[in-house]
Amino acid sequence: MTSLTPERIIQVGMGFWPARTLQTAAKLGLFTTLGSQSMSGEEIADKLALAPRAIPDFPDALVALGFLERDGEGPEARYHNSEEAALFLDKASSAYIGGFLEMAHDRLYPFWEDLGEGLKTGEAQNEAKRGMASIFETAYSSQESLEQFLSAMSGISTGNFKALAADFDFSPYQTHCDVGGAEGILAIEVARANPHMSCLTADLPPVQPIAQAKIAEAGLSERVTTRAIDFFKDDLPKADVITMGMILHDWDLPTKKMLIAKAYDALPEGGAYIVIEQLIDDARRENVFGLMMSLNMLIEGGDAFDYTGADFAAWCTEAGFKKTEVMHLAGPSSAAIAYK
Repeated sequence: MTSLTPERIIQVGMGFWPARTLQTAAKLGLFTTLGSQSMSGEEIADKLALAPRAIPDFPDALVALGFLERDGEGPEARYHNSEEAALFLDKASSAYIGGFLEMAHDRLYPFWEDLGEGLKTGEAQNEAKRGMASIFETAYSSQESLEQFLSAMSGISTGNFKALAADFDFSPYQTHCDVGGAEGILAIEVARANPHMSCLTADLPPVQPIAQAKIAEAGLSERVTTRAIDFFKDDLPKADVITMGMILHDWDLPTKKMLIAKAYDALPEGGAYIVIEQLIDDARRENVFGLMMSLNMLIEGGDAFDYTGADFAAWCTEAGFKKTEVMHLAGPSSAAIAYK
């Protein structure tokens, strides 16, 4: 008799249930509303303008998922954030990643309904399919949408940036440029962990004041500067270390190779080029999130895709780099490093 059960199939197949519950809680601001306090179900419903039917199922589901904790039973029960939710899902926390969940709620979830069509056509299933502006055009269409997009990117990347800043040996280098640096978080973390480094974060002009504000808030304006560039049109700034966090996977192979070549040209001999991605394992069997992210890039860009460390090594060798390596950072993410 087989010991197999359909439990895992059901969990994965119905995975949109817990995903949408968590996304919705983040979008409603539940974890930020709770903060460091506790509330009854009735108080939660009042604060979030929920219907009576939402209680107790909604908060209890989050208890079962491990994102809320509950003291007591029945109507008198009180809910508070789990340690994990308090750290990562309360906007008051410096480790907040909820922006990514909000973007998933607002954009990605509806687009994934058309994954099958994307697999058959190889074409993007996002705004472009609907005759709307692209993700980047949409993100830059207003200050509010730009800040949400940048917050989402920072949220999913900050842990990786901290790990790179702490674990990569920056001692042989003096200057660092983060290309496509968004809010400047990577440059801030490198400067914070390596007091000898002078850092630059480079991105499109509308991003510059947002990054400057983050840098000033971190008290690092003397060592972290900003520059407005368009990496499609402009040469990359010269630096001993050039980084790109979740940039290469946005594009097709010719564009990936173009950006790698630009990084090579901007580095001195012995310089390092570092990309941070959810690198797919070389055997393409283990990093589920990396493979899901690559399918997401199909949804977003059609011919955009994520890649393996071996892919990166081949492209960088072709560009002239002497040596490459992969450094694991956090969760499914790694840094792929090429030395000139």
